[in-house]
Amino acid sequence: EKEKKKQAEQSHFKVFHPEGTYGLDSPLVKDKFIIVQNATIWTCSNEGIKETTDILFRNGKVHKMGQHLKVPKGSMVINGTDKHVTPGLIDCHSHSAAFSINEGTQSITSEVRIQDVLNSNDITIYRELAGGLTMANILHGSANTIGGQNAVIKLRWGATPDDLLYENAMKGIKFALGENVKQSNWGDDNVTRYPQTRMGVEQILRDAFTSAVEYKEKWNDYKNNSSKWQKKVPPRRDLELEALVEILEGERQIHCHSYRQDEILMLTRVAEDFDFTIGTFQHVLEGYKVADRLVEHGANASTFSDWWAYKFEVIDAIPYNGALMTNVGVNVSFNSDSRELARRMNTEAAKGVKYGGLSEEEALKLVTLNPAIQLGIDQWVGSLEIGKDADFV
Repeated sequence: EKEKKKQAEQSHFKVFHPEGTYGLDSPLVKDKFIIVQNATIWTCSNEGIKETTDILFRNGKVHKMGQHLKVPKGSMVINGTDKHVTPGLIDCHSHSAAFSINEGTQSITSEVRIQDVLNSNDITIYRELAGGLTMANILHGSANTIGGQNAVIKLRWGATPDDLLYENAMKGIKFALGENVKQSNWGDDNVTRYPQTRMGVEQILRDAFTSAVEYKEKWNDYKNNSSKWQKKVPPRRDLELEALVEILEGERQIHCHSYRQDEILMLTRVAEDFDFTIGTFQHVLEGYKVADRLVEHGANASTFSDWWAYKFEVIDAIPYNGALMTNVGVNVSFNSDSRELARRMNTEAAKGVKYGGLSEEEALKLVTLNPAIQLGIDQWVGSLEIGKDADFV
């Protein structure tokens, strides 16, 4: 009997974005209107907490807040009874969605960029969204005195790496001080580079910015004196120094891994000698000792709520650090530095109430408005106000 042959058919399996666990089988639905009704709204603004209130979002922005708002046709309606609405939580120090984040062999690697290696398929994004985190500052590691350029992202599950980037954010870069940079615990076989001491860390910073000043002056001369350079080869472009020039010109801010008060003071002096301001001191576990100096310099502080005893230079860390700096006038946020802890930033914020007596509203700002200010994005996120992003939990 003649064999009957069927034409091969293509697979009918669905494509998921991203592939794997919890991937979406269709693009995200973007409703024109979303309304949450009858909720308690923590605005993190001068409006305070609004009870039994509706909040209406239109085209990705906060449109109206009030009681018994009219529901536009075609709205997604969410019953907020007995629920609380807050701004999306923001983590000012994260390494999620990025792998292999340390350039260990050089002390200055300001030319490398986290945004080039974002992994939008990282399941961490899904898990952190489930915990209320909507934005994160993705930083280079702390092996380098001057590390790589950061990437501020929105945690958009199912998006491409480029669509994670939040372009409104101020450009930044990771610096680091202390044991990691001087290779205290790397072992004798791995001692391969300068600096090896804390005084060497300071000097490498001064050398780097001196080179950046000279590089800037050379390029300014080239741009402003064309006749002088007519028969000369143009200055060599150096991406490492260009990033440092952006710091000198106030276009890129520093996020500096730090612990001890002596090194925090040192970096503020270096910055002022070269006429720029540190954006944020990260971890800053002895910040409570020099909080007045942080205010004087104009630096922000992004700290741990209660981490200590994991190495010697954090021996003086205390859980009251965040509240003490806040009381002196420093703009403080709590960060995770951990893809696991980043799922629970709301309870991290609550530790500001337990240790130091911050109000609940002030504590919530540690993971909403305050980190937004630190990243230069508070015009769009960090609080629920008319016209801001529909970035909420």
